[in-house]
Amino acid sequence: MDNKTKSIIRRLIPGLIFGFLVFLVIILMGDLRQVATQVYEFRWEYYPLVLLLTLFNYLLRFFKWHFYLGLVGVEKFPLLRSAQLFLAGFPLAVTPGKVGEALKAVWLQKETGVPTSRGISVVLAERISDGLGVLILSTLGVIAYPQYWPAFAFVLGGLIILILVIQIRPAALWLLDLGTKLPLIKRFSEGIKEFYEGSYSLFRPKAILVAVSIGTISWLGEGIGMYLILVGLGVTSGWGTLSIAVFVLAFSTVIGAVTALPGGLGAAEASIAGMLTLLLALSRDTAAAATILIRFATLWFAVFLGLTVWLFSRKLLFSETDD
Repeated sequence: MDNKTKSIIRRLIPGLIFGFLVFLVIILMGDLRQVATQVYEFRWEYYPLVLLLTLFNYLLRFFKWHFYLGLVGVEKFPLLRSAQLFLAGFPLAVTPGKVGEALKAVWLQKETGVPTSRGISVVLAERISDGLGVLILSTLGVIAYPQYWPAFAFVLGGLIILILVIQIRPAALWLLDLGTKLPLIKRFSEGIKEFYEGSYSLFRPKAILVAVSIGTISWLGEGIGMYLILVGLGVTSGWGTLSIAVFVLAFSTVIGAVTALPGGLGAAEASIAGMLTLLLALSRDTAAAATILIRFATLWFAVFLGLTVWLFSRKLLFSETDD
């Protein structure tokens, strides 16, 4: 295992500790006994369905990852190897600012020879297409609850501007040439150009349409999972509850992402619990229980799957490489 890999893995530890502390705070938002009672009395027959919906999300996002690999020149890459790299990236989401996800690009370079900078462009494209997908799912909720409009507009505007800058090739190349004249950037010029070429291919209109469509459908799966958790806690079922559940999970995912906190920890949980209390008039105990259950079925389920892949794919992921 090389030093860069060890460094990134060490960064997982603060994220895992922070995650534990966040759950502690969420529980203490209500009454400890009441929250425990809510979780105990949850209709657990719903939970396997919630996990299946989470897996549905991961399956579609994997196909998007593999689709992206083809766009940056990775051809005939075995699906199993591709899936291993995709799943192995999940624990890296709990590194500060998710910077550890760059390790996926290192693994990809080892397996396929594609430049690391192009691999990083795939990681970025995954995040942006997911972000646009959850923003689409948030649209109706933002219309119904205009107090969330500023944050929605800020994130959407930022993503659109970024995509436009990448796709207006003369302007992007001019900025790249300008940047390479700066001493601190000049030595990274080749890597930056590779990153740009990868990003340009990934954000072409057809590619972004396919990716955002996949992202929207995949994240809808987790939104339905949020709905099942609410029903399992005794919240009245129906289209109204379903639409709010999808909105809450999608918008909280956006909030967690823009904070750059590990896995959105703290921000996403506070957003979920707060919005459930505000929009569905749930008690703090029920909102806390729902938050704990959905985060275990999504973020922490993903971390568990990823660490399992690490355990059985150590040669693939962590063999020594030349720096």
